[in-house]
Amino acid sequence: MEYNTQENLTINDFILTSSSEVDETVRGVGALAGEALLIHISSYIHNTVLVQNLKTQLEKKVPHAKLVLLKSDDKTKTYVSVFSLDNSVAREDMSDEVLKRLELDYKAQKEVLRRCKHDLLSRYFTDNLTHLPNIYQLRKDLQENDEAGLVVLNIDNFKTINNFYGFNVGDFVIENVALMLFRHLKETQMYRLSVDEFAFILEKSMSFYELKDFLTQLYEKIKNMMVEYQGSKIFIDFTLASSSSAKNENLFSKVSMALKYAKEKSLPFWIYEDRMHFENEYEKNLKLSNTVRHAIETMKIVPYFQSIIDNKTLKITKFECLARLIDEKDNVISPHLFLPVARRIKADNFVTKIIIDKSFKVFEKNDFEFSINLSIEDILSSEIFEYIIKKLQNYPDAHRITFELLESEAIQDFSKVESFINEVKRYGAKIAIDDFGSGYSNFSYLTKMSVDYIKIDGSLITQIEIDKNALLVVATIVEFAKKLGIKTIAEYVHSSTIMDKVKELGIDYSQGFYIDEPTIDFEKIKK
Repeated sequence: MEYNTQENLTINDFILTSSSEVDETVRGVGALAGEALLIHISSYIHNTVLVQNLKTQLEKKVPHAKLVLLKSDDKTKTYVSVFSLDNSVAREDMSDEVLKRLELDYKAQKEVLRRCKHDLLSRYFTDNLTHLPNIYQLRKDLQENDEAGLVVLNIDNFKTINNFYGFNVGDFVIENVALMLFRHLKETQMYRLSVDEFAFILEKSMSFYELKDFLTQLYEKIKNMMVEYQGSKIFIDFTLASSSSAKNENLFSKVSMALKYAKEKSLPFWIYEDRMHFENEYEKNLKLSNTVRHAIETMKIVPYFQSIIDNKTLKITKFECLARLIDEKDNVISPHLFLPVARRIKADNFVTKIIIDKSFKVFEKNDFEFSINLSIEDILSSEIFEYIIKKLQNYPDAHRITFELLESEAIQDFSKVESFINEVKRYGAKIAIDDFGSGYSNFSYLTKMSVDYIKIDGSLITQIEIDKNALLVVATIVEFAKKLGIKTIAEYVHSSTIMDKVKELGIDYSQGFYIDEPTIDFEKIKK
């Protein structure tokens, strides 16, 4: 390969991969014009047959040339660079001309490197789709402006849009949203933070009420934003968030917490304030996550047992197995606290399996019936379903087991719930609907499901003595259950007067602190 670097200097390059190419390379070098020649031979090892043969032949072919051996990092190829000057340049000026060439090359390469570096940095700080600055640029800009305020805008329904219309339309929507936001916020620098999230910086942080007015006005401007695509009108729903914290430390985190809160509460926007102490809640959840993981590893998830009595004989006939967590300081943690965390860290299946295993083991040694609570997530989980069926297949007294299902509006796929119920009942297990009467009771479920027990929610039982409406609801549930041949259990029976009322209503069983508190010591309560 030949190229001119200046009018009087020419460089020719040759590449050799084997000794068979030496003769052809030597002929090529010998054919070059000019008396002043400088030859560089670059190779990983100099004492090879190829290099030594090449050097010897070149010295014979062009004895007037200056030959230099250089080190190369390439282990497979040998490079020959021939610098030749025309006759207008004296031979003794060869080195000066080569140095000029190398300097020009260095400057050119340095400029290319500078441009590449600039391009890479620009890409690192720029969103490829919208060409807006990205989250890394935002963090950099926030570090450089201690007084800045921050507003984040999240597209609530972008996932639905993307799934329904496809990624190409999703990109089209994002590009158009970016343009429309830019028109509404001309004097601010917009950023794209993630797939469905934008932000902009306020030059100075505002007071709470200034910020509230500002966000209210902004939300009114953008709440009906619409993107049209091939005749389809795609409406965009936003949630906004900002911060009026006294200090701008961790501003991005504070606004993110406010956004999460606004989305959870379905609010148009939320403003972080120091008095909210969101950080404490996050810290608490992180610590509890570690506690749950440790409890699972050390088998400190345990069943507590609460007795259930027959209202006619007043004898204990059943026990409910209630999940509890024992932390490193031997504190007992309620499932209302740790189960949502276990679900969030995808450890709830482990918790369910541990309670099933330990409960089955305890009741192998006696004749009592016992019940285990299952969430809708447990029932819909193929892993838990298969685990329960396997346990029932290997348990000799499956008829003593009751699975309590939480009565909830979360029952959307009724066919799967029905399939679970039918399958466990094949092995003799029973089904109870737990917390019936709490918020979203659906009597139609009872006519569809093969239920053995209804556990009437404690929020009703505790009020039957003083609230006529609660009493009426409970009486209706009991009457309805009797007609369907379903036994009833009163929860939260906490006093003798409630107990008397429960028996008067014809409820079959009772459970609560008046009878017995949950305890880990099964041997004690069964006596």
